Amino acid sequence: MHWYLDVLKKYAVFNGRARRQEYWMFMLFSVITSAVLWVLDMVIGTSPVIVAIYFLAVFLPSLGVTIRRLHDTDRSGWWILIYFVPLVGFIVLLVFLVLEGQRHDNSYGPDPKLVPATY
Repeated sequence: MHWYLDVLKKYAVFNGRARRQEYWMFMLFSVITSAVLWVLDMVIGTSPVIVAIYFLAVFLPSLGVTIRRLHDTDRSGWWILIYFVPLVGFIVLLVFLVLEGQRHDNSYGPDPKLVPATY
C-alpha cells in the first residue's frame, strides 16, 4: 500500500526515477480501486461520476510515475507520447515500462534501488 501512497505524495513530480515495483504496484492498486469504485457507481446509480472523479484525481500522479519510470530506463518522459501511435505505440510503451532500469546513475538521477526508502 505504501507504493500507492508514495506516488500520491509525489503528486506532480516529473523528475527523478521510479522503480518497476513502484510503478506496477501503483497501477495495480489504481486498477483495483477503479474496479471497486465502478461497482459502487453501478450500485448507487451514479454510473460514471465516482470513477471519473477518481480518474481526474490520479491523472497527474499516474503521468508522473510513468514519466519517472521512463527516466529509470534512461528515456525521456516525452516517450510517453508514443502511446498515441496506432497499433504499436501501446506495445512499445509497455515494453519500455517493463524493462529493468539502469543499475547505475543516469542523467535523471541515482538508481532508486540503491537509494534508501523513507516510509
